Amino acid sequence: MADKPTSTSTFELNRRLLLKLAGASAAVGGLGLRVGLASASESPETARGQEDGILDLAIIGAGIAGLTAARDLQQAGCESFVVLEARDRVGGRVLNHDLGSGYISEVGGQWIGPGQTAVADLARELEVGTFPTYCEGKTVILGGERGRLAIDLKGTFGTDETVAAKLSELSRDVPSGAPWKSPRAAELDKLSAGDWLAQQNIKPEDRSGWDTSFTLTCGVPPAKMGFLHFLSMVNSASCDYMKLDSIKDSAQGTRLVGGSQILCTKMAAQLGDKVRLSCPVREISGWDRKVVTLHTDEGEIRARRVIVAIHPALCNQVRFDPPLPEGRAALQRAWPAHSPARKTAMVYKRPFWREHGLNGHTIQVKGPVLWAWDNSPPGGEIGVINAFIVNAQVPSDHQAAQRVLTEIYARSLGEEALSPIAYYDHDWGQADPWSITCVSAIPPGFWTTHGESLRPPCGNLFWSGTETAEIWAGYMDGAVRSGHQSALHALSSLRRA
Repeated sequence: MADKPTSTSTFELNRRLLLKLAGASAAVGGLGLRVGLASASESPETARGQEDGILDLAIIGAGIAGLTAARDLQQAGCESFVVLEARDRVGGRVLNHDLGSGYISEVGGQWIGPGQTAVADLARELEVGTFPTYCEGKTVILGGERGRLAIDLKGTFGTDETVAAKLSELSRDVPSGAPWKSPRAAELDKLSAGDWLAQQNIKPEDRSGWDTSFTLTCGVPPAKMGFLHFLSMVNSASCDYMKLDSIKDSAQGTRLVGGSQILCTKMAAQLGDKVRLSCPVREISGWDRKVVTLHTDEGEIRARRVIVAIHPALCNQVRFDPPLPEGRAALQRAWPAHSPARKTAMVYKRPFWREHGLNGHTIQVKGPVLWAWDNSPPGGEIGVINAFIVNAQVPSDHQAAQRVLTEIYARSLGEEALSPIAYYDHDWGQADPWSITCVSAIPPGFWTTHGESLRPPCGNLFWSGTETAEIWAGYMDGAVRSGHQSALHALSSLRRA
């Protein structure tokens, strides 16, 4: 808890911050523009601060969304808040693995791309540089036991342009932030992406590429992915499928110097002891009253407003007293809760594949490697091949998995791939009970049933996290946007109290 009550200038935002917050959350409209104009004398309850042991705000979750919200509160002059994180680290679904000598490999989410201005702005503010994902040269496609094709895909996954154009056009009628409001929602939400693809007369030899592409982007094969939701993802990418599901000039086009988790570690450093690790929230009581009580492993915390910045399905592990409204509770119960990914990193003395005109990217048709790519540092001082792999086809034992993958890479990149200097393997389905899923594989029928319950607050609970973003939901950019929005909503609510 803070040592002193908040001052009378707690909510006097400067003009620059006010405009930034308002612009980041257009949905708040004119209401948000009034938040920063309030002073404590206009709001006696918030002026009281922590004199009675009650915080103004508590944030659950120290991922990108929760830390962004906390940073906005701090920059707004609010000091009466705390961030509660169940893990012993910050970052949520972004995580760096230390390769030694100052090099890292990202374990979770790692890319940003065109149109993802919120996360790009955050990186600039935190003085985190960016660099392009390496894709110069030929990609190797492996099929069967001996099939190998090296081809320059020009920074793409070789997607059929005609089908991609159809997806782009259909996405224009599906709002990224509210797909259930599409004029064709009832029709489109009945279909899986697989149902739609089956109608496109795609050649059998090309179908496996689409299956791989959807699995990488959505976490599940097309047959399990709601078509309405997928179109909302394309809508986020300016209604351009290639900006969503490609490499160069796309959502996979840019990396962060120091790895994606650096955004969270830098924000947490600014917040200091406002962030409490290893402090899971087990129960939230009185969310419909003036003061909400959070029951944690470290004791009770009371706050006037609570920002819940965790995955919707993870909310099912929290007890709510009283129970949440049925619409919100049903959304949390129905949200897909298990779509983990297994991500590996093979480290070499240098990126030797570049010397042979290869970009380090490998796509294996119906094999253990969904997609491998060059994840080397900006200067290529060492070589790193990261990969998303099919868990069922790779041994869980890391040494055995390394042997399987080095043989595949040798076939793809050359015999030098048999001599890595390090290997790292992270299975999100096993390694972290607080990250029960990496991406949200929304099934058919979900949005037309539950969409209206996604964002509205429940009493003094404000929902955040990338899944709630108006655009780029599911991406790091969406997490940043949701953090801005929830902070502005919560501050506005305190102003009106």
